[in-house]
Amino acid sequence: MFYKRMVGNVLSKFRCARDNSSAIPRWRSHVRQLLMVGFVCAFVIHAAQSETIPERVDTALVISIDVSSSVNDDRYRLQLEGIAAALEDPGVINSVLSGPLGNIAVAVVTWADDPRLAIPWTIIGSAEEAAKMANRIRSLPPQDGKFTCLGGMMRYTADKVLFRLPVPATKIVVDVSGDGADNCSAEGLLSNARRDLISAGATINGLPILEGPTSEGLEEWYRDNVIGGNSAFIMPANGYSDFERAFRQKFIIEMSALSVGPLADNSEPASPNSRRPAR
Repeated sequence: MFYKRMVGNVLSKFRCARDNSSAIPRWRSHVRQLLMVGFVCAFVIHAAQSETIPERVDTALVISIDVSSSVNDDRYRLQLEGIAAALEDPGVINSVLSGPLGNIAVAVVTWADDPRLAIPWTIIGSAEEAAKMANRIRSLPPQDGKFTCLGGMMRYTADKVLFRLPVPATKIVVDVSGDGADNCSAEGLLSNARRDLISAGATINGLPILEGPTSEGLEEWYRDNVIGGNSAFIMPANGYSDFERAFRQKFIIEMSALSVGPLADNSEPASPNSRRPAR
C-alpha cells in the first residue's frame, strides 16, 4: 500500500539523518529523531484506522451459540457450519452489502455454564471479509459446559459485549439459539438482562432448535422469555439438520428489515459510548 512505501521513505531518511548526526549538535539530532518517529507512528495509525474501521455500521449483530451438555460434537459442528455457510451465501452477502452503509459488525458468543466472547467485534463490508469470518467460525474449538445458562449469556452480552462495540450502529441485534430453556440462572437474572438489552437498543431474536426431549414447548418459551425489542421474531429450526436453513433465513430477514430497533425513525445511531453497562 502507498502508506507503507511512504513510511519506508521516512524511515530511510531517518537512518540517513542518524548516520550524519555527528555534524549536528546532539540535542538537535535527538529532537529530529523524536519528531520523525512520532510522525511515522501517527501516520501508520491514521492510515490503518481509515482503511479498516468505518465511522458506523448498519447493524451490530451478536451471534450466540449454545454449547451446553445437550450439544454433542456433531450438533456443535452443525451450528458452526450453518452460521459459516450463511456468511458465504450470495443472498446473505447481498442483504449485507445492500444496506445504506453496506457493512455490519459481528461478534460471536458461546455459552453454557459460562459465556465466552469467542470472536470479538469484526467489521464485514465485503464478500471476502464475510468469507474470512466464516472460516474463523468453522475453526472455533469446542467449549465445555453442562447447563443452559441463557440468563448468564444475556447478562454478559449486555455488560461486556455491547459495551465494547467499536463503532455506532443503526440497529443492534442479538441472536439467541439453543435446544432448551434456561435451567441454571438465578431468579430474575434472565428477565433483568433481557430488559437491559432492550433498553440498550437491542432487538433479541430467537432460533429455538426443536430436537430432543426439551423441544416440547420450547418455541413458546422463547417467545415469552427470550425475544424482545422492536420487530423481534422467532425462526425455529426443526432439529439440528435444519439449523443452516433457519439461520440463513433469519439472517436475511434481520439484514434486510426496514425497521428493526428503536432507531428506525432516523434518530441518531446507537453508540457504544452512549450506552451504560447494565447493572
